[in-house]
Amino acid sequence: MTKFFDLSKDVAELTADLIDVPSVSGCEKTIADVIEESLKRQPHLNVTRFGDSIVARTELGRSERILLAGHLDTVPLPSAGEARGTVPSRWLGETLYGRGATDMKSGVAVQLALANALTLPEKDLTFVFYDHEEVEAAKSGLLRVATQARDLLSADLAVLLEPTNGLIEAGCNGTLRLRATVEGTAAHSARAWMGDNAIHKLAALLATLRDYEPGTIYVDGLEYREGLNAVGIGGGIAGNVIPDAAYVDINYRFAPDKSVDEAEDHVRRLLNGYHLVRTDAAAGARPGLGTPAVQSLIAAVGGAPQPKYGWTDVARFAQMGIPAVNFGPGNALLAHTDDEHVLASDVRKCLGALLDWLT
Repeated sequence: MTKFFDLSKDVAELTADLIDVPSVSGCEKTIADVIEESLKRQPHLNVTRFGDSIVARTELGRSERILLAGHLDTVPLPSAGEARGTVPSRWLGETLYGRGATDMKSGVAVQLALANALTLPEKDLTFVFYDHEEVEAAKSGLLRVATQARDLLSADLAVLLEPTNGLIEAGCNGTLRLRATVEGTAAHSARAWMGDNAIHKLAALLATLRDYEPGTIYVDGLEYREGLNAVGIGGGIAGNVIPDAAYVDINYRFAPDKSVDEAEDHVRRLLNGYHLVRTDAAAGARPGLGTPAVQSLIAAVGGAPQPKYGWTDVARFAQMGIPAVNFGPGNALLAHTDDEHVLASDVRKCLGALLDWLT
């Protein structure tokens, strides 16, 4: 029989249970199995599975529907097996360490606790748990659900429980990846003058990226900081051969005032003359703070909404015409770090705020 989580336990302890089930991108089946079984034990929910993504819904005929979403996958574990931030979880006082503690198993624990507690909510609720968020967009479990059963995602507002330090983060930057390649001429390194070193020819491109000053763009009253960086480099075939080809992978995090094509045009103008190929892209999302559902959440949570600098699936919901915000426990600056951790009090506080809002 498939194991299940006790969804009624303390939400911080439930976070530890989730961390204890490894779920690096591509290996989400086990955790999806356990969550599916846990949700099917809730008689007020209709549960549907799409691969390793799960949708659970109330069907009470309420006038408003709120969608709460979170991804099940994590980035790979630290290379040092004894490092904090790995699996299984570890408590140090009231601080919980483990891969996914902030990104985003604490948010998923809040979803599960809400799914258990809100048996007769005043608003209909949809809970979405999906795989493959931490990898290229084409593999996204949320995209799979949107393609196969778009009607199950209909909502007046989507809340993505990514880590936001308990503040609402609206919209998000877009992300674009390009590969710049240069060509040279191969030769024996003992007769380097006979060749043309492709790696050396990357120097000017790297200098341009180094000296680039990213902008801060105001969008609907919020400041979105951009970034343009080399994130990978390669070239050469042997220690005694002048390389005839080399490449740099470039990542542009752009404000939601631009489309993907506009962002790519910006980089191409900056790097005019280089051969650039788009390898991945996802549009950003404008804040969308004016809708009644968002305003009611802001009033319940308190604090001033902030911009989201990283890309999140609020952008995917925005493309579907669903207003969406990020709101979850934990510090996003700890995501993907080897000492990733979350305070138990922050997880409980997030759950309490959403319970107050939804009831």
